[in-house]
Amino acid sequence: MDATALEGEARAAIAAAADVDALEELRVRYLGRKSPLKLALREVRDRETGMALNAARAAIEDALATREHELAAAAQAELEPFDVTLPGERSQRGRLHLITQTRREIEDVFLGLGYRVFDGPEVDTVHNNFTALNTPEAHPSRDPQDTFYVDENTVLRTHTSPGQIRSMLEQEPPVYVVSLGRAYRRDTPDPTHTPTFHQVECLAVDRGIRLSDLRGTVEYFFRALFGQEREVRMRTSFFPFTEPSVEFDVTCFLCGGGGCSVCKHSGWIEMGGAGMVDPAVFEGVGYDPELWTGFAFGFGIERIAMLRHGFPDLRLLWENDLRFARQF
Repeated sequence: MDATALEGEARAAIAAAADVDALEELRVRYLGRKSPLKLALREVRDRETGMALNAARAAIEDALATREHELAAAAQAELEPFDVTLPGERSQRGRLHLITQTRREIEDVFLGLGYRVFDGPEVDTVHNNFTALNTPEAHPSRDPQDTFYVDENTVLRTHTSPGQIRSMLEQEPPVYVVSLGRAYRRDTPDPTHTPTFHQVECLAVDRGIRLSDLRGTVEYFFRALFGQEREVRMRTSFFPFTEPSVEFDVTCFLCGGGGCSVCKHSGWIEMGGAGMVDPAVFEGVGYDPELWTGFAFGFGIERIAMLRHGFPDLRLLWENDLRFARQF
């Protein structure tokens, strides 16, 4: 067999192939198992003939690959004309959700104060969510109308406060931890309430901690997030797991304290509860309340985001409207 003649014949046929089907027929004709070239290679008895036939085979394979690329490029050009002088299209980049952004900024504030970030489970025991936090059996927060029960011993946590119990059980005092995460309550959605929400829970346990330390920490936290112009109010309250108990409010971002629908015409937006840890809670985790004192507070992350950025309804955070999300 004349390898040079076969190669020339194949190259000419391949160059004239009009489509991929014709090219595939040529591949079978010249390189298939029963092609003259393959049959000749099986009967080679001398080195020179073998080298010539292998060179022809390699050349035909290259010609097939080149023509296949040319046909594919031509087909693409017919389907989608492309002007190489046009500027490229900028791909859209994703971004963190506003809740995640706010959560990370809060973590940075407390890490700067020397706190440890603690992550507790969203599904927790009734003991950790209520009993260990000194919540009486008849307390309304235990009612199924207020709390999502998985079974009689398990709930979707109603606050991040079970993280207090878990963190104190894990280590001896002093304790400085902050826990951030999702919580659940059977709340009717309105501009400042949603059934699913996020909280930041802070716990500090040490010798000689006082209520003034709590106020100073909260004021520092709010100043770091909201700036100096926002007023902060501390008022007395009651929670089963703190004694004394207080709540913190900040002036409404929308009306500046004048009163509007967002702040329910009070001029203030409630941020959450706080107080000195009740001695009964310390006793439950094995801490001596005669030696150790501490404070705790829990604030809504959605409300913090709302106050920082001035949007009027927490429900906007859950609607996944890109027109809203892209602003942050």
